[in-house]
Amino acid sequence: MTQPLADAESAAQIRRTTLYLTLAQVPTGKVVTYGQLAEMAGLGRAARWVGRTLSQLPDDTKLPWHRVLGAGGRISLPAGSVSGDEQRARLRMEGISVLNNRVDIQRHGWRPVEHSG
Repeated sequence: MTQPLADAESAAQIRRTTLYLTLAQVPTGKVVTYGQLAEMAGLGRAARWVGRTLSQLPDDTKLPWHRVLGAGGRISLPAGSVSGDEQRARLRMEGISVLNNRVDIQRHGWRPVEHSG
């Protein structure tokens, strides 16, 4: 393997690890958008990358992927899909109401500053 390729792979792994560590902090009963998660992880405006990366998580992951939503609290996964139905069920089990395929971000959105004290 050439050195630049190895550097690129390690940089990609660092980005993923940073994303996962940030996601792991989202508390039960709270949600974030893909864009917010990217910003919180120091990844800038990488919402689509966050979505792609989370879609590749193993089925048995302990990370709370279900707490990540599209802009405005929209659930991105289609209703009737296995992962979409699982996301809705997990959110409801945490006391988060899902109405018209959306979650009220004002009510359920995670703002870390408010939770760090």
